[in-house]
Amino acid sequence: MRLILRTDDKEAIIKRLRRIEGQVKGIQKMVEEEKDCGDILIQVAAVRSAMNSVGGLILENYMKDCLKSYLDGNTEDEILDNLVDIMIKYTKQN
Repeated sequence: MRLILRTDDKEAIIKRLRRIEGQVKGIQKMVEEEKDCGDILIQVAAVRSAMNSVGGLILENYMKDCLKSYLDGNTEDEILDNLVDIMIKYTKQN
């Protein structure tokens, strides 16, 4: 199932991903400059948290689309099975 986002959700996700990209580049620079390990780990944790937030937004949209499709008369269990599978895979990585 393709990700279908409202325009404002898509823009918010893209904005967050660009911010994360900047944070990752900052971490790379910190490593190159041999900055304090504690400071680097704090930035890694911030990126991880930001990625979890983006993943949560995408998962929320995916869940809504799957459930809407299911409730709109598509009674195939495959839709719900896919949703459960994605949720399990996503939560294992957190």
